[in-house]
Amino acid sequence: MNLLNRQLIKENSFPDYPEKVLQFGTGVLLRGLPDYFIEQANRAGLFGGSIVVVKSTDKGNTDQFDRQDNLYTLHIKGLERGRDVQDVLLIAAISRVVSATSDWTTILDSVKNPEVEIVISNTTEVGIMLDERDNPLASPPVSFPGKLTAVLFERFRVFNGAEDKGMVILPTELIDKNGEVLRGIVIALAERHQLGSDFINWVENCNHFCNTLVDRIVPGALGAAEQRQAEDELGYRDELAIMAEPFCLWAIESSHPRVSEVLSFARVDKRVVITADIQKFKELKLRLLNGSHTFACGLAILAGFDTVKTAMADPVFSAYVKHVMHSEIIPALANVGIDEEEASEFANHVIDRFGNPYLQHQWQSISTNYTSKMRMRNLPTIARYMQRYGKVPPYMALGFAGYLKFMQAAEGEELFATWEADLRAYTGFWDAVKQNITQLETRPLLDVINQLNGNEKAR
Repeated sequence: MNLLNRQLIKENSFPDYPEKVLQFGTGVLLRGLPDYFIEQANRAGLFGGSIVVVKSTDKGNTDQFDRQDNLYTLHIKGLERGRDVQDVLLIAAISRVVSATSDWTTILDSVKNPEVEIVISNTTEVGIMLDERDNPLASPPVSFPGKLTAVLFERFRVFNGAEDKGMVILPTELIDKNGEVLRGIVIALAERHQLGSDFINWVENCNHFCNTLVDRIVPGALGAAEQRQAEDELGYRDELAIMAEPFCLWAIESSHPRVSEVLSFARVDKRVVITADIQKFKELKLRLLNGSHTFACGLAILAGFDTVKTAMADPVFSAYVKHVMHSEIIPALANVGIDEEEASEFANHVIDRFGNPYLQHQWQSISTNYTSKMRMRNLPTIARYMQRYGKVPPYMALGFAGYLKFMQAAEGEELFATWEADLRAYTGFWDAVKQNITQLETRPLLDVINQLNGNEKAR
């Protein structure tokens, strides 16, 4: 069977779009989210641009992309409103993939093109850090911020610091205020290496470093059986094929009109949101998606479920997850100004995502750094609920008990003592947690949940 390439597809399927985006990273998140939206926008006639992708690491090379003329297939699999979704989209938005190690001059040359106005990155959370040993004048610089500083300095030099030649920079790394942090590092590197006050002023005033939030599960390559089935249906081999869930969100923080003008691809899909404040989206994801995972994780493992989808297939357990979100987490979000209807819609998406039959999301993986997750994601929600209602949220208390029971073997009584000191501030919550632990030690876990579900129905 032939390998996917442009000769296999009708020539008029691939307009010769000018390069408009410089993307640092070849990973599946970028290929499954930003590149997906850009492909959609090109097909809708809303963007008309292609992507130069930079392979930033020394590991591997660009051969796979070269062999396939930079094409790949995105398989979208999951649930939407409880209905099975299986879509396929051929992504042709990438014009070329270049290596930072061997093609650094080519990368610098790319920003001499005035149409290249957007930088997108995903270099992992540790990628946006100040490396004091880095030199933006090296070939290439070591870190991503060093590379970005070099790219911007070349842009500044070639266009003589023209105000309208600044760039819109969209880091997708999962750190708080990723755009602001990245801008601070670029400026620090420019100062350390004496790139000049004019350049620093241009970086600060003519470039838009946007804080962003991305949300889509992109597991990566298809399983062997799924890959064979896809090849039979599509009639070609694809070494770069990836899978993604149907849900996706890209929230971009900016109120500047130039950002909306440059990011014209955002008009293709309401799930690309350009807004003056993305905090609402961060809260929804942190409290409803991540937070409900964290409340449910210990209980799920204690009940013998290995994956999220198997737990959600159990009606008793899925009822617990729905109750903790709709009855307790969503009401607590009112304290930070999030509309109940919007939160409920997001929660319903979360239920679909948890039940996705094509994902193998392991509870044991979710339990990594469990204590820090519980403290960051859920302690504020407990506090908000009790402040608003003056009573203990029973589903949160049971989830907290499941967490402590699961963690007891690893951390023992010291963990209990630490949490008791912290939770005594919330009258009645620690006592409810202890009562639930006793229940979990003496009765089948699903019976405990089922009784709680019945108690709530009777209210």
